[in-house]
Amino acid sequence: MTDPFDILGVEPRFDLDLRALEQRHRDLSRALHPDRYAGAPAAERRLALGRAIETNDALRVLRDPIRRADALLQRAGLARGEEGEQKASPALLMEMMESREELSEAAKRGDPARIARLGGAMRAREQATLAAIQAAFAAAGNDPEQLKGVLALLSELRYIRRFLDEVSAIEEELADQT
Repeated sequence: MTDPFDILGVEPRFDLDLRALEQRHRDLSRALHPDRYAGAPAAERRLALGRAIETNDALRVLRDPIRRADALLQRAGLARGEEGEQKASPALLMEMMESREELSEAAKRGDPARIARLGGAMRAREQATLAAIQAAFAAAGNDPEQLKGVLALLSELRYIRRFLDEVSAIEEELADQT
């Protein structure tokens, strides 16, 4: 995929205004709508459809903070995705393992209050990690060496998101049982 920032014509930055991003997407979607190309030659219709698909894909990337950070790192020439990230620190791994064990125990006991507390604490941590990622991008500018500091934070955010996915799955399972 080409650069999502270029596709949507927005400034490449982590702290995007999501409302403005959505509006930009709507404007492009209107301009590329198939009805506008109904009488156009087939090649032009295919081109418009391809651009509409790219526009939708770019929006999905930029709405997600992890994928948006990956796109920024790619622009800076750094490896992206989980393969390019630094290994998680032993302290983070131990902390996540302990949190998962606590979550598993709460699920076995069917304790929705405890599960909600664990989820709430991890959501707060997610917000703090997102703020740290935003600050790291702002401090690094376009310096690839300084941007490497974002990689550890992204790794942490991925662990947090997996934990929150587990919380959601357990909450859904408990809700289905009642």
